[in-house]
Amino acid sequence: MGRNTTRHAVKEANSLWQVYKTVPFFKVAKNFVVIQLARYTPFLSFKNWLYRTFLRMEVGDKAAVALMVMMDVMFPEKISIGKNSVIGYNTTILAHEYLIKEYRLGDVIIGDNVMIGANSTILPGVTIGDGAIVSASTLVNKDVPAGAFVGGNPMQVIRTKEQMQNEKDGLL
Repeated sequence: MGRNTTRHAVKEANSLWQVYKTVPFFKVAKNFVVIQLARYTPFLSFKNWLYRTFLRMEVGDKAAVALMVMMDVMFPEKISIGKNSVIGYNTTILAHEYLIKEYRLGDVIIGDNVMIGANSTILPGVTIGDGAIVSASTLVNKDVPAGAFVGGNPMQVIRTKEQMQNEKDGLL
C-alpha cells in the first residue's frame, strides 16, 4: 500500500536543474497555461474538457474539480479522476517528484465517487480507491483503500469501509 513510482537517476546537478531533459519545455509551457485557465474557471464541463483535450488526462463523467486545484504541470497525463468524484479547493495532484540524485514518476489514480477535501496534496504513484473520503489538508502519501476515510499528515486511515458501514447500520 505504498507508492508505485518509477525512479530515474540523474548525474551532475540536482534533477530539477535537468528538468527539460526529462520533459519538453513547450509541453510544460502549454500545460501551465491550460492548468491556470482551468484553476480559475467555474465551469466544470469546460474544465473537464480542457483536462481531457489539452492535458490528455482521464476524467470521468460528472467529476468536479474545484477552483484553484493544481494539476501536475509536467506529467498531467499520468492523472486519472473517476466518475462523480470531487477534488476540493486548492488541492495539488503530483505525478512527479524531482529530488537531488533522481526524479520519480508515478500514475495517480482517483477512483469513482471519491471525495478529496480542500488543500490536500496527492503524491505520485498513489491510488485512491472507489468511494474513499480524504479529509481536508491531507498529505496522501500512500494508497487509500476503497471506501476508507483518511486524513492527516502523514495520512492515516481514520475509518475503514467496514467500520463506516457498521456505524451506519448502528452496530458500533
